Amino acid sequence: MAQTVPAQGGEGAEFAPSHGATLAFTVDAAQAGERVDRFLSSCPGAPSRSRIKGLIEGGQLLCNGAVLREPAMPVKPGMVLVLDLPAAAPATPQGEAMDFQVLYEDDDLIVLDKPAGLVVHPAPGNETGTLVNGLIAHCGNSLQGIGGERRPGIVHRLDKDTSGVMVVAKTEKAHLALSEDFAARRIDRAYLAFCWGVPTPAEGDYEGAIGRDKRDRKRMALVTHGGKWALTHYRTLRVFSAAAALVACKLATGRTHQIRVHFSANAHPLMGDPLYLRRVPAAARGLPPVARAAGLDFPRQALHAARLGFTHPRTGEKLLFETPMPADMQELEQALNDSE
Repeated sequence: MAQTVPAQGGEGAEFAPSHGATLAFTVDAAQAGERVDRFLSSCPGAPSRSRIKGLIEGGQLLCNGAVLREPAMPVKPGMVLVLDLPAAAPATPQGEAMDFQVLYEDDDLIVLDKPAGLVVHPAPGNETGTLVNGLIAHCGNSLQGIGGERRPGIVHRLDKDTSGVMVVAKTEKAHLALSEDFAARRIDRAYLAFCWGVPTPAEGDYEGAIGRDKRDRKRMALVTHGGKWALTHYRTLRVFSAAAALVACKLATGRTHQIRVHFSANAHPLMGDPLYLRRVPAAARGLPPVARAAGLDFPRQALHAARLGFTHPRTGEKLLFETPMPADMQELEQALNDSE
């Protein structure tokens, strides 16, 4: 049983809630013996178990009026637990107004169409101007906090120059549930890409363990030791002069640069890829001059996250979002069409 109660404590108090309200829970006989952090995480209104563990260790839990700091302590019938949920601290990245297309938004999450050229998360060299900065500004107070900080929960990423559909959590529980679904491969993800050459067979699988390239730490590569197994299902949608193809890719796993690495390793690098296309591909000679120039001069990897499907973490509703290729990839397709 849980209820919001007035904050307890005052000057000199050992336990001082930080935002004027707490959650109170009473242990039933059926729950006796369960770890206190596990018990609390199952109660209505409580945050994730990992967050609760941190709150307990930080002295934010009262047990029968005394501070309890041991997350593994078993609960007993009739035990009264009072948990303080500190207000989410301001996010370290600052909000910055920017334009991106919102496909869906509610209190739990936001789905958007990320444009190419936008870095997802602040990092050295890209501390500002990222998607996270834009989401902080867009969502404002609807961000309830992830890990005690008022920020969006990034559960998957797209490379800076990859466009397409992304889902971002606005609450800690949504972040945890979506992260688990991604890890368990319960997410429907499909991409569109232009590659050099024509995959044979026209439909199939590329697989192999992906790890850091020992010769270039910025690149990933197929490795025999220390990598993570990856599987990409592909299907050829269109062929251009037997020299290039538009392909649809469905991810069975989600490794860094997975599609880019798999296609490059199989002699079909993506058009415009700055990391995995190091020389003019032989297939380019099969295109007429205008189409060849369009392919060779494309300024980014020609990759778009076209579809994303998942189960809503709170309602259980099946959601599916699809977006068309952005203008630059549509223009590339038109140039390749003209080669036919």
